[in-house]
Amino acid sequence: MEVKSFVGTSKIQDLKEALGQYDIYRYLLEETAPDRKLYIAISKVVYKTFFSQDIIQLILNKHRLPIIVVDI
Repeated sequence: MEVKSFVGTSKIQDLKEALGQYDIYRYLLEETAPDRKLYIAISKVVYKTFFSQDIIQLILNKHRLPIIVVDI
């Protein structure tokens, strides 16, 4: 499991990179292990300070991004 940290200068840029990385991994898993489900893991702090914003929730819902929130 890789927990995305979102500590860059731009959290939006971090989100764009995480979405791109997620898509690449998802495409590979669809071909190599279609029975597996892919998630993005984020810390509880990142969820509360960034992912809980309405606009970010809209992006997550449109992208259908499954996330796991972990207490680091």
